[in-house]
Amino acid sequence: MATTYLSRTQGTGNRQIFTYSAWIKRSDLGQGFLFQGYTSTSSFVHIKFDSNNKLQVFGKTGGSDQMDLVTSRVFRDVGSFYNVVVAIDTTQTTDTNRVKVYINGVQETSFSTTSYPSVNANLEINVSGYTNYIGAQYGTQAYYGGLMSYVAFVDGTQELPGIFGETDSTTGEWEIKTGITPSVAWGNNGFLILKNGNSLTDESSNSNNFTLGGGTLTKTEDCPSNVFATMNRASPTTTVYTNMANGNLYNGDQSPNYWNAIPGTFAASSGKFYWEVKIEGVWGTTSQVSQRHGIANLNVDLNQKVGSTGDVAWTDDPIAAGWQNSSGVRYSNSVTGTSDYPSYVVNDILMFAMDLDNLKLYLGKNGTWQNSGNPTSGASGTGAYTIPIAGIWTPYSETKYGSDVISWNCGNGHFRTTAISSAGTAASTPGIFEYDVPTSYQPMSTKGLNA
Repeated sequence: MATTYLSRTQGTGNRQIFTYSAWIKRSDLGQGFLFQGYTSTSSFVHIKFDSNNKLQVFGKTGGSDQMDLVTSRVFRDVGSFYNVVVAIDTTQTTDTNRVKVYINGVQETSFSTTSYPSVNANLEINVSGYTNYIGAQYGTQAYYGGLMSYVAFVDGTQELPGIFGETDSTTGEWEIKTGITPSVAWGNNGFLILKNGNSLTDESSNSNNFTLGGGTLTKTEDCPSNVFATMNRASPTTTVYTNMANGNLYNGDQSPNYWNAIPGTFAASSGKFYWEVKIEGVWGTTSQVSQRHGIANLNVDLNQKVGSTGDVAWTDDPIAAGWQNSSGVRYSNSVTGTSDYPSYVVNDILMFAMDLDNLKLYLGKNGTWQNSGNPTSGASGTGAYTIPIAGIWTPYSETKYGSDVISWNCGNGHFRTTAISSAGTAASTPGIFEYDVPTSYQPMSTKGLNA
């Protein structure tokens, strides 16, 4: 569970007109605070996801509500970045112009709750000597779980989203602007942080630096301009993974104890891709089967075998191929390569090179390709496990017991919050991995998928 938040004591600013923007990638669903201007427990302004995964913009003064807008739609995508912009100007005559919410450049017009501030209302923001929080309520609860990038605040101007992003002329998608210039000025309390990794140094024209109030702020290669795959907690097969963490790259303790599998957020039908899995914990002994890691085929139903009866989640059917920790690769209720792909233990780092152009999967451990594998061997597939069928394949992991904990590195450069210890050669990839990436292989990321 997330416990990280940032804080800064405010100077005097405009309490009627301001704009907040951030690029965010959710990992924890449910309630999570993005931003809060706070003067007391009865006087504050916040922007958050509520327990129903709707975005709320709320303000209160002296215990009385000033505004409350809750979107009709929900935000449950854990695989992509959202650009959230909230632009407020209480001096506007028309109430619907006083609070404007934009997601990925498009204004939200449908709200399940709608209460606008009164004209010329002074909101609990930009009050000198009081605190702004990012990532938590009051800095002590309702933590936001996920990634944040380019968090910006413009004091004194109700901005349009075009200063924070723009529409790609080819794809039509909303993409980040890495150079942000407010239409007038940043204002006294304006700031831009998390622009370059996990830096809390203000990169606006001000010096409004934030401080880390609690938790760990980890730098990641995952960003709005290159989104990396993670475990997909939104998959229907992940119902027992209740303690996922670290941007959904750590499966966490699971209960009850039965087979459950989790796919990645990205998949492909062609190309060559590389990723790593670190074994953080193993149940029992290495001779006992309780983990499998490999690839899952998204052409078929991934939720056929999850249940309390002990059924194998995926690899009893032709929908996944998993390297299991008792050795060998399991696919369609049979195990092959038992002497070629041996067991793994705690702290081992597994390597996966998926060649979908030739339907080959190479398995490695701690820097060595198993079965004398050569991921650059092409159609000959030297030392490879042959992918049985063509399709749309994604990384996957399958575990059984609470002590079977793992973390992924799809190019982000970390296992949980620990940076990889000795970065390998990146070859042609834009990611950071522990071991050398074979030539022509890419990470499962937006740039990698489009290489």
